[in-house]
Amino acid sequence: MPYFLYRVKPFAQLEALAQYSTFAEASRQAKAVRAATPGEPGRRVRVIFADNALQAEDLLLQVRDPVPGGEDD
Repeated sequence: MPYFLYRVKPFAQLEALAQYSTFAEASRQAKAVRAATPGEPGRRVRVIFADNALQAEDLLLQVRDPVPGGEDD
């Protein structure tokens, strides 16, 4: 399965940037894109592992429950 690189814009707008066969390549490119665009508030660059672009976009748009916190009381 390939790794997809996406820019996530406000209001859940996705911009496909690239597709890679290894995580190392995808990670390296994601870091380069983040470094090249540091002043873009509200925009994130994400690497996602999926069967195809449609599944990658579906996974990126899913609302995830927050991780339960520890017992701090």
